Amino acid sequence: MIRRLVLALDDRLGAVPFLRHALRKAFPDHWSFMLGEVALYCFLFILASGTYLTFFFHPSAHHVVYDGTSVPSLHGRTMSDAYASVLRISFETRAGLLIRQAHHWCALVFAAAIIVHMSRVFFTGAFRKPRDLNWTVGLTLLLLVMGDGFTGYSLPDDQLSGAGLRIADSIALAIPVVGSWVAYLFFGGGFPSPEITNRLYAIHILFIPLALGALIALHLAILWRQKHTQFPGRGKREDNVTGSPLWPTYTVKSLALMAATFGGLLLLGGLVEINPVWLYGPYDPWTIASPAQPDWYVGWLDGALRVAPPWAMHLFGHTISALLWPGIVLPLFFFGALYAWPWVERFVTRDRAYHELLQLPWQNPLRTSFGVAALTFAGMLLLAGSDDIQARLWHVSVQQLAWFYRVGVLVFPPVAAAIAWRICVELQSRHAYEEDHPARVVLKRGGEGGFEEEPVPTP
Repeated sequence: MIRRLVLALDDRLGAVPFLRHALRKAFPDHWSFMLGEVALYCFLFILASGTYLTFFFHPSAHHVVYDGTSVPSLHGRTMSDAYASVLRISFETRAGLLIRQAHHWCALVFAAAIIVHMSRVFFTGAFRKPRDLNWTVGLTLLLLVMGDGFTGYSLPDDQLSGAGLRIADSIALAIPVVGSWVAYLFFGGGFPSPEITNRLYAIHILFIPLALGALIALHLAILWRQKHTQFPGRGKREDNVTGSPLWPTYTVKSLALMAATFGGLLLLGGLVEINPVWLYGPYDPWTIASPAQPDWYVGWLDGALRVAPPWAMHLFGHTISALLWPGIVLPLFFFGALYAWPWVERFVTRDRAYHELLQLPWQNPLRTSFGVAALTFAGMLLLAGSDDIQARLWHVSVQQLAWFYRVGVLVFPPVAAAIAWRICVELQSRHAYEEDHPARVVLKRGGEGGFEEEPVPTP
């Protein structure tokens, strides 16, 4: 059947040469290259699970009286139709809670897979020419995933997501000159506007997924055209590409990884509770729950807002909000540096050659120390985003923790970068010594199962 199908396609499209070339295309054997595929399969899972949820979710701010009996504490309370529909999905829809929680877990794993994948790309120098364009595409994908996760997290109209939306509205208003226009465009009026849920819903299920699909297709097309990079090793050079053929070896591994990804997400959705909106209650603009924590991929931004000093200014009759610096300037500077890094490194190292071989992190101390500093900086802000929970657990004041993170976010990144630089230099020295002084002894099996050294004559 497959043979007849291929021959039929070849008769009409002349597809056999392309298929033969595609099925014999070499793909990498190293496990770290599968991290990008985990992100791809998370995208497929989030599309499938999200499509299921759209049949039952009502993106409406219209107020209804909840008459369900699954949550007695909410019975008879007035709430938005969006929040009521999430309760019905969770307790009255077949497999609703499983799919809703797996969908939420998938958003977290999706962002994590992209970050870990891009960390591997960064520390091994896989972004070097000619793959600098794909680095830009990947970083844009990360930003879109964060935006899609935030819009989806905000849809239930519960107390926790409402607090996050109020913060987002404040950040939008902090943009100089055009802030009020941006807030009106995004939220549909003064907060809380009845248009918020509808606009978030359209962004979450339509605009961002379309952009994600287009960029993923572009990312894969560039990867297919340029081929993958490879770690140094026997038979691997800058002018060749080695690996397993697409069919059948790599296809079987990839399908197994997809099944494992889907299975792991469903296990998380069925066994590990996440975002129990019935505990938070419907959103009331005049109240806020504590502790209020966003999902981890935007937790660093929440941490920046918590530790930033209140630097408000008045210029030419206009007020510059204190939220401008941590909510807008800091993210622009941070991601701007990541976008620019391939060209910055190329300018500093004067390396304009094409590269197919990867580097180990210790082989480029500048890049490794910068990456360690960036991860440490983001990690400190992420920890700062949960300072209220830490204060409760450790019985310290939130103000003390805020000052700790204010100092730490400035001190720890350069310290971590210095340590990483020193480790790279030491490893370079060790490898240089081993190349100049080859091993003079080998181990051979001795008596009673032990080993003993045997001198090796100098060649």
